[in-house]
Amino acid sequence: MGNEMRRVYVWQLPVRLFHWINATSILVLAVTGYIIGNPPAIQSSAEASFGYWFGTVRFVHFLFAYIFFFNFVYRIYFGFVGNRFAKWSNFIPHSKEQFAEMGRVFKIDILQIAQAPLKAIGHNSLAGFMYFITFLVFLFQAITGFGIYSAMSNSWFPKLFTWIVPMMSGDAYVRVWHHVMMWFFVIFSMIHVYLVFYHDYVEGRGTISSMGGGWKFIEKERLKEDVTH
Repeated sequence: MGNEMRRVYVWQLPVRLFHWINATSILVLAVTGYIIGNPPAIQSSAEASFGYWFGTVRFVHFLFAYIFFFNFVYRIYFGFVGNRFAKWSNFIPHSKEQFAEMGRVFKIDILQIAQAPLKAIGHNSLAGFMYFITFLVFLFQAITGFGIYSAMSNSWFPKLFTWIVPMMSGDAYVRVWHHVMMWFFVIFSMIHVYLVFYHDYVEGRGTISSMGGGWKFIEKERLKEDVTH
């Protein structure tokens, strides 16, 4: 770009841990959830008591459901106590500048009729808003998942979500919507990975490595402009 760059600490360790735990949980939940919804007919001559593979799949799914949920709860908390890049104000647009930035990002990422690098140091406004929608889907998946699980569990925690089943007109509808939203995560993950690589290549700010070490490389002029605002 020709501008002198400075290293800026953007993503704190709790944010990075949330990201990777969440990514791992979604991957495991999507794979095991798909198998649970569409179990393959595996034939074996072994003793039935040695063939508890489907029970293992269900156990892994339930285990990672708990990990996913409490990791999400911690991220909600950290949205209030983290640095300015982690706070909820980045995810819910509330100013003219944020709405204007959403328009610029739409032109760059979606329409690709502009090539100017984005000014955002953390999440840009459109990405932040999409993450907010994703958080709502996280909540929906947790509620419907534990609602389904409550019918087969004696634990008190899943019982907290039994209300969702009658609210959505029965267990079958809850299962269908829970499965449909799984595909939301599949599509979102593909778009997310593409855009991360795209911005890393176009802007050269270390977008990919920042979720490993927390640092980004930002133009000095951009930092001065950010301070004045």
